[in-house]
Amino acid sequence: MSPLPEPLQPRGRAATSNAAGRFERDTREPFDDGWSETDPAPKQIRTTLIKDASRTIISTNDSPDISFNRSINPYRGCEHGCIYCYARPSHAYWGYSAGVDFESVLFFKAGAARLLDQQFRKPGYQVEPIVIGANTDAYQPIERQLRLTRSILEVCLRFKHPVSLITKSAAITRDLDILSELAELGLVKAAISLTTLDQKLARAMEPRAATPKRRLEAMEALSKAGVPMTVMTAPVIPGLTDHEIEALLKASANAGAQTAGYVLLRLPLEVRDLFYDWLKKVKPDAADKVINMVRDTRGGADYSSDFHIRGRGEGPIADMISKRFRAGVRRYGLEKDRVKLRCDLFERPLDTEDQLSLF
Repeated sequence: MSPLPEPLQPRGRAATSNAAGRFERDTREPFDDGWSETDPAPKQIRTTLIKDASRTIISTNDSPDISFNRSINPYRGCEHGCIYCYARPSHAYWGYSAGVDFESVLFFKAGAARLLDQQFRKPGYQVEPIVIGANTDAYQPIERQLRLTRSILEVCLRFKHPVSLITKSAAITRDLDILSELAELGLVKAAISLTTLDQKLARAMEPRAATPKRRLEAMEALSKAGVPMTVMTAPVIPGLTDHEIEALLKASANAGAQTAGYVLLRLPLEVRDLFYDWLKKVKPDAADKVINMVRDTRGGADYSSDFHIRGRGEGPIADMISKRFRAGVRRYGLEKDRVKLRCDLFERPLDTEDQLSLF
């Protein structure tokens, strides 16, 4: 994967390339031939929105190392642009690059609330908690405009359906009114991802996500509103962010987090080259060290997709990260039992159309 020539690298995006997806027959690379008398300004790429015509809204999985089996992702692609995002390769299925396209060409499920309402009304529907934002962030910047996540939460409140959220955006606090009502009923919990407390590194690695300070403030606001809070120190990047494990846990506990989790850096498919290219540009002096440490946690490879290993790694470095994390969880009181959401309150509201259908 060749990085974009310097003048062509887009501002405010983490990816340094936009290579064609792995399913495409042809590949194209921009090239600065140097004939311009003045260097062009870095290109600013605007976000493109595409309506997703999905007919279903709830995704299911049977992975033995994932703690939930139902999820909703209102958006595909993510404007936060986190360079390490394991969801990047999914964009290739739609004919787009896992690079800049993933950050700037976004699909949105306009009928999300309607589809969820229909699903809940099916006679055979069985209630289980649903996770929002497990793949791409449900509170990325376009949520302010489209409000799809909020509309989904409104449906969950109306049906008294259990739901949990994971995000790295402080924008989740815009829905505190709904979340506090759900929390009173024992129907919601939330997790906020916190990768680093280094604002400069966060801006380079997660260019359009909330700053670490704002995420901690969001954690505190949610906790005060009664929403059970988990901090996800994810991903832990060996040689780059692993030294912050204890500081991340301490700051999160002080902000009101009750429990904690972590995921070791994952580099599936296109993510590997994107991350390594970014690392060599942003942290050239540390790049070789980080790459070697990452490989040490994967048996010498860049990634292993095996269940239970993909999120934790293996070997001495991975074991040390696990031990430090567990010790930090105990030290800062983050070992409380995970809240179990209620499934017994679910009810189908009787709206006007339902009432008329009785006559």
